[in-house]
Amino acid sequence: MNIKLRLIIMGFFQFFVWGAWLITIGSFWFQYKGWDNTDFGIIFSTMGLASLFMPALMGILADRRINAEKLYGILHIGGALCLFALPSASNPKTFFWIMFLNMIFYMPTLALAITVSYTALKKKGLDVVKSYPPIRVWGTAGFIVAEWAVSLLGFETSPNQFYLAGAASLFLGLYAFSLPKCPPPSRGESTGTFVSQMGLQAFTLFKQRKMAVFFLFAMLLGAALQLTNAYGTTFLRDFALDPQYKDSFVVNYSAIIISLSQVSELLFILAIPFFLKRFGIKYVMVMSMVAWILRFGLFAYGDPGTNFWMIIVSCIVYGMAFDFFNISGSLFVENETTPGIRASAQGLFMMMTNGVGAVIGSSLSGWLIDRFFLDANGKQMWYDIWITFAGYALVVTLLFLVMFKYKHYPNDPPRHVEPLLPTE
Repeated sequence: MNIKLRLIIMGFFQFFVWGAWLITIGSFWFQYKGWDNTDFGIIFSTMGLASLFMPALMGILADRRINAEKLYGILHIGGALCLFALPSASNPKTFFWIMFLNMIFYMPTLALAITVSYTALKKKGLDVVKSYPPIRVWGTAGFIVAEWAVSLLGFETSPNQFYLAGAASLFLGLYAFSLPKCPPPSRGESTGTFVSQMGLQAFTLFKQRKMAVFFLFAMLLGAALQLTNAYGTTFLRDFALDPQYKDSFVVNYSAIIISLSQVSELLFILAIPFFLKRFGIKYVMVMSMVAWILRFGLFAYGDPGTNFWMIIVSCIVYGMAFDFFNISGSLFVENETTPGIRASAQGLFMMMTNGVGAVIGSSLSGWLIDRFFLDANGKQMWYDIWITFAGYALVVTLLFLVMFKYKHYPNDPPRHVEPLLPTE
């Protein structure tokens, strides 16, 4: 089977597993289980908490101890068992711990999928910057297909959403063992400093000013991503409180409106090779940050009436905000690190965005909203919230322009190019 097709299958199911429950878990929680709002917020914290340590830890294992594709498969099989067990949870506390274990298995697979893809493509002598985005786009397609499948099959308030996700995860875990071999590039290395012996070389990237600044802003943008995930759908549903909008399309089909953001990703992923080649990572990241400003600012002024177009445009620019940050960032990390720390460097990037950034974004934004942005009736003051978030993105953008020093040379090859390896 063609290597690109094999990686497309992997990417499609990687995000199908996530999309099958991420958007509809609230409906299961409130309508099927009948649990209250008190403990629901902590369910989303499991992603950030798991990302604080698991991507980096699994990256070290993939760099030194075990083939990346085998580790990837083992983790997905473990995640499948957790997904199958979730519906049996009898109380929110038990549900939290099973979901946390599921995230411990799932979150590192995001970085490992990148490692497997990059390694396989380079073994074939392919240009990662050109070849990976058209493969990655199928991951977003998998997320969208899962969303619509759960909805059309009537699984939105049903435990079947977790069984569907578990079946996909189990298939992917088994399929992973058929992927091209990605042996640990640093296996058997036992000499050198304590850092090298423990497989912690990726953390030495912080000694490089350029990489330290990059990871800092990856964390800050990771916080912005958490803001839109946590509050986007709630914001649209709250238009139901206004009599003139209570029966609007935005209120009745808010999930479909939000799904436009994922559709937008499909288009912007394909544009990444051109923009990286033409403008370089610094200005691609700046474009992502400007898109975040627009994302929040358009939400602030949008409504289901005359300004409905602002909500739609906000969903469209989300594709640039997300892709030009996450995918371009992973390509930058790949280009700036040696093969020996490839997996752990990607895990470090994931830790800073989905781990540290996500935890800061969710906890700090929740505190700010409760402290400053609730009206007399305890309802969110959405205009003030989104304007504040837009201001945050603006400050991050200006600081990044000043602090991140990177000279782009369009015609230069990647810094760390591996020789063409024998194909399997």
